[in-house]
Amino acid sequence: MKVLVNNLPVTLSPPAHLATLLAHLNHSPDGTALAVNQVIIPRSHWAKYQLNEGDDILLFQAIAGG
Repeated sequence: MKVLVNNLPVTLSPPAHLATLLAHLNHSPDGTALAVNQVIIPRSHWAKYQLNEGDDILLFQAIAGG
């Protein structure tokens, strides 16, 4: 299955969830936010949120500022 992560193609074996994607990318979930098809997905749903072919995922780091 192919998805886009920050506009770059990523191939995953289905079924794939957001937590699976982070592990595949070797990306720590600490300070990370994820949106799928322009909808932010709460961290509590990452392990069960199933990705679909062609999903457009934005992965970004939360930054504190003032």
